[in-house]
Amino acid sequence: MKQRVFGITGWKNSGKTTLVERLVAEFRRRGRVVSTVKHAHHDFDIDKPGADSFRHRAAGASEVAIVSNRRWALMHELRDEPEPPLADILARLAPCDLVLVEGYKREAHPKIEARRLAARDTAPIWPGDDAIAAIAADHAVTEGGLPCFPLDDIGAIADFIEARLGIAR
Repeated sequence: MKQRVFGITGWKNSGKTTLVERLVAEFRRRGRVVSTVKHAHHDFDIDKPGADSFRHRAAGASEVAIVSNRRWALMHELRDEPEPPLADILARLAPCDLVLVEGYKREAHPKIEARRLAARDTAPIWPGDDAIAAIAADHAVTEGGLPCFPLDDIGAIADFIEARLGIAR
């Protein structure tokens, strides 16, 4: 089965994470298996100093898997490696009905541009990005040419994504 990928992009504080969170819940309500990929533009850590896994990484392990009866995680230290392309990350995911990708503004997968008046930058990304298939905003969008949704109309946005990806209802 071909992997179905759809992105949520936008400037900082545009509502991307909230939109992804609400879409995941909506797709789960519809019985879909959903995975997500989040791009971070800054140094981040999901581990705590002093934890065994942190100590393994600090000692030089390239990958550390943490496994319990509730979840597992795999951390990969890049060390001197470049950031992997999105395709490499997508290839590591288990099969699912769809993958929602947050960020990755410059990738070619179809995306919805999230816009909020309170965002750090309010300059439109579309029409400069042909991969943007729709806009979800908390305000009226003046430029035409793409489907536009209220940022909180999760049902309509989910319907649009399913139709765009060819996921039957």
